[in-house]
Amino acid sequence: MDDLVWLGLLAAAMGATGLFSGLLAGLFGVGGGIVIVPVLFYVLPLFDVPTATQMKVAVATSLATIIPTSIVSARKHWAKGAIDMPLLKSLTPSMFVGVIVGTYLAAVLKGPGMTFVFACVALLVAANMGLTSVAFRLRDSMPFGWARQVIGSGIGAISAIMGIGGGTVGVPVLTMFGTPIRSAVATASTFGIVISIPATIGLILAGLGAEGRPPFSLGWVNLVGFALIVPGSIIATPWGVSLAHSIRPELLKKAFAIFLAFTSVRMFYSLL
Repeated sequence: MDDLVWLGLLAAAMGATGLFSGLLAGLFGVGGGIVIVPVLFYVLPLFDVPTATQMKVAVATSLATIIPTSIVSARKHWAKGAIDMPLLKSLTPSMFVGVIVGTYLAAVLKGPGMTFVFACVALLVAANMGLTSVAFRLRDSMPFGWARQVIGSGIGAISAIMGIGGGTVGVPVLTMFGTPIRSAVATASTFGIVISIPATIGLILAGLGAEGRPPFSLGWVNLVGFALIVPGSIIATPWGVSLAHSIRPELLKKAFAIFLAFTSVRMFYSLL
């Protein structure tokens, strides 16, 4: 009976994680990974998952959950006409290449290395979003040519290593290059589709037969976590989309920054 109660509480916690991550997916275009990865990183030790593999399982499972969430979020933003399709099409090829590179690195890096990358990028993004105004620009438009392709590949690679949907990196990058915050959030929500599908497939293949995985795992993806998180994420994503189109842009940036900073501090603390 104690085991059943414990499993019930765990299921409730994972369901709540799904609702929270889905809300943020629609609100910030982050795909929920910035929430899911830290939560799984602390939950997995309860299943006696070795420290060396916890981050790999967390990243891979997060990427798998991002697939349906990103599709729902992108459809909602598309219905509102907020996605910058020319920009999306121009970034997709290089972003895909970056995802392949990032997935390879996620497969070969040790757990602490992946944690350090996650914490560093989250802190940099939080500083940018929290310390700059919504009108901050490096320039008024996204560069063309090789510079645009470098940006796309960077978003793809970092997002794959971190197990996020692209919005965490994509939103600040797009806003720095002149994209309005709501359009940046909407467009970044589609990045999750480009990133999560190939990255999930890659980490499934990379983890086949690997030791130290929790029960019911397919490669590095834990199917139990996937099954519990996805429903809540899908339910809550439209709520976040609605909020994104009703909250003042400045508040949207500050809320995003506070959440990312908190996440980064928690991850750095885990490395001590």
